[in-house]
Amino acid sequence: MSLGILTLDDLALEGKTVLLRVDINSPVDRKTKAIKDDTRIRRCLPTIQELVDRRARVVILAHQGDPLDYENFTPLGQHAEVIANLLGRPVAYLDDVAGLAARERVGALQNGDILLLENVRIHTEETIVFEESVRLSPAEQAQTYVVRNLAPLADLYVCDAFAAVHRSEPTLVGFPELLPSAAGRLFEEELRVLTRVRGQPERPCVFVLGGAKILDAFKMMRAALETGAADGVLTAGLTGEIMLIAAGHDLGAATMALLEEKKLLGFVEPARELVEAFADRLHYPLDVAVVEKGERQEIRREALPAPGLIVDIGARTVEAYGERLASARTVFVNGPAGVYEEAGSAYGTRVLWQSMAESPAFTVVGGGDSIAAARRFGVLDRFSYVCTAGGGLVRFLAGEPLPVVNALRDAATRWKKRGE
Repeated sequence: MSLGILTLDDLALEGKTVLLRVDINSPVDRKTKAIKDDTRIRRCLPTIQELVDRRARVVILAHQGDPLDYENFTPLGQHAEVIANLLGRPVAYLDDVAGLAARERVGALQNGDILLLENVRIHTEETIVFEESVRLSPAEQAQTYVVRNLAPLADLYVCDAFAAVHRSEPTLVGFPELLPSAAGRLFEEELRVLTRVRGQPERPCVFVLGGAKILDAFKMMRAALETGAADGVLTAGLTGEIMLIAAGHDLGAATMALLEEKKLLGFVEPARELVEAFADRLHYPLDVAVVEKGERQEIRREALPAPGLIVDIGARTVEAYGERLASARTVFVNGPAGVYEEAGSAYGTRVLWQSMAESPAFTVVGGGDSIAAARRFGVLDRFSYVCTAGGGLVRFLAGEPLPVVNALRDAATRWKKRGE
């Protein structure tokens, strides 16, 4: 499967200074600011280890949070400690990104050294607000402060930040304008897996879309159905509730009030269009569950409205969905079936996740809540692949352009021409 980008296999690394952009943006404790989950850090270790083993001089660029996500906007000192502990080797950290101190430190690196620079989002050009407001081209981003100061010190650029693949920021798309650029092992792996799910899945291919992020679910659902990537889409969570309304069911006052409060009723008409166009492949709950006074009650969709707030799918839906999953050869899941954190409403998510974990199909789980649910129910390591991306995953499966992939592909073409 050709991805159109360079990988580490295409690079001579010994003695080269490599700017390595990773996504180690991790959840932190609100009070202590300590890292709560190091999954993303662990997933980029193979690339770091390979660069070191091949005697490169490794300069790591990363972000943590954003000014808009201030609770998670922290320095990267503890990230350096985690990386060092996991690799079992020193990882230097410097609280500067591209100033004089950083440039001097980069210039002094020896083969096999690792240096993690400060959170790149201390610079305005790297923030989400700047990206969405100013909208610089990659060529313009190559002239911004961080890229302008670090690129002359480097021989190569490697991007392993697939979780940020949908972003257009200088440390993601600016460096490929100036340096030979390649994907790291995680980036390469994520791109291959999602390309397989979107374009070359083993059939039947089933998408399970739930959760509360309905815009994301609708983007993926429409693209998967219109392109034929999915042979079936199973909806649950708030997404499934919108589909039920679109099919003419009254969910009850409590659920309708919640959907109205979250401004989600605007999705009903697009959902109706999908139900009519893809009735044979688009599936929505046969029954739902409410929890009243600590007791779980299941209501068939023919018997709706529900007497309380809908918090899960029911057993009939779980059974029907389970049958479709049992015959699938590729399964992609994004979004839980209900409020999986509570005992009374965890059933749907727990049983479906166990069904996928036991399936012989190629199973891919993506999205923070989906991964957290798999971890909660002890089946995370039984999925074929766990995708670290969130927004990038959604946009890729929706068929939207991805700035970082485009930047790496353009760089591959550009540097190939220079070598001819």
